[in-house]
Amino acid sequence: MKNLTRRSFIATASATTLTACAGDGRITGSSNQIDTHVAVALEEMYTTFPGSREFAQRAAGMLVIPNITKAGLFVAGSYGEGALLIGGASVEYYSFASASFGLQIGAQQSRQVLFFMTTDVLRDFRTSDGFELGVDAEFAVQEEGGSIGLSSTTSNKPILGIVFGQRGFLAGASLEGAKYSRLIR
Repeated sequence: MKNLTRRSFIATASATTLTACAGDGRITGSSNQIDTHVAVALEEMYTTFPGSREFAQRAAGMLVIPNITKAGLFVAGSYGEGALLIGGASVEYYSFASASFGLQIGAQQSRQVLFFMTTDVLRDFRTSDGFELGVDAEFAVQEEGGSIGLSSTTSNKPILGIVFGQRGFLAGASLEGAKYSRLIR
């Protein structure tokens, strides 16, 4: 009976995770659909974090991934698609993918914006074959009831990122790697 209970738990958790992955939006779409989702995400970011508008104005470019879905049971994966904005206009489309392994269970959706603060780091991002963030990136994550810490002290990093709009529940710790790849749209 113990094995049946474990199997039932794993089956139920897996089904819940897959259902949560579907979320309320698409994870793939046309360039027009991505641009619409990007505009909504930017408006939410500017409203929630007024200081982010200054970073957007100073950045050489911004990568906006409006819907990232992460789900897993011990092994988790994330995926989302978004647009690279230069001068406020979409110039290219990218996917975000990550995998992690560790003590984790559940599903979550979030939004992510990367600010490329120098033309050099923006050029490196655009010319790379799959870009992975390194130690030169500074991330701010919205805590419930809190605010992000974007200030002049963080603005000396070549890449700044904001993760916001988290929905769902993902519990546990993991080791994670993320990759950004250009999409043909």
